[in-house]
Amino acid sequence: MVSLGRSWPLIGFFLVVCILVGSKGATAAIYYRPSPWSNAHATFYGDETARETMGGACGYGNLFTNGYNTDTAALSTTLFNDGYACGQCFQIKCVNNAKACYSGFTTITATNICPPNWSKPSNNGGWCNPPRVHFDMSKPAFMRIAQWRAGIVPIMYRRVPCMRSGGLRFSFQGNGYWLLVYVMNVGGGGDISKMWVKGSKTNWISMSHNWGASYQAFSALGGQALSFRITSYTTKQTITLYNVAPSNWQVGKTYKGNANFK
Repeated sequence: MVSLGRSWPLIGFFLVVCILVGSKGATAAIYYRPSPWSNAHATFYGDETARETMGGACGYGNLFTNGYNTDTAALSTTLFNDGYACGQCFQIKCVNNAKACYSGFTTITATNICPPNWSKPSNNGGWCNPPRVHFDMSKPAFMRIAQWRAGIVPIMYRRVPCMRSGGLRFSFQGNGYWLLVYVMNVGGGGDISKMWVKGSKTNWISMSHNWGASYQAFSALGGQALSFRITSYTTKQTITLYNVAPSNWQVGKTYKGNANFK
């Protein structure tokens, strides 16, 4: 009988390598970690129904049917980052206002932009004027951290991983020669920085950033099954999703992938 006593360290090392590398040589998943807490202010817009928050600059459309519900906020331009912040998730808690603040925090997704109001000073109405960091929350989200009568409250916030169920979702607009895709339900960092599309008859085609969470390709892709490759803006992780849409894909429809960021 052969003794394995001296072999265990080597076996353990081998197992760790196998776990990290994976059976097909794929690199280990990159998990987004929460950021430190920072100071800002928050207001709200709309009413308790959050109807005014539907749509928005990120292009997510109906936030209820697309999974974002009322846990959303519009970001000042300093945070919005030309749309690259779309889909990012933040924990927000009200601070330094005992009369207005509730205990605990709420988690929101960035779905819109809060534009500057240059007619008002940044300390009196122009809350989203650069360089202020500001969250204009849906009213239901705001009421989880503070009394709505307060209007504006000091907060602390931090980036957190976006916990999403299922794979990435791709909402199609455009036509057979111009494909505009809104990417939704993004996990991990919640954001994207680069995107490629591959038809069943083409090589990978780089898509350009249109606005918000949308990317476009000026190519004749009609009648082809479509695959996508996505890079996270925050983690730089890239994932590939094959055959997301069938060859008879249509604009106005949303297609689901089978992978997501962590």
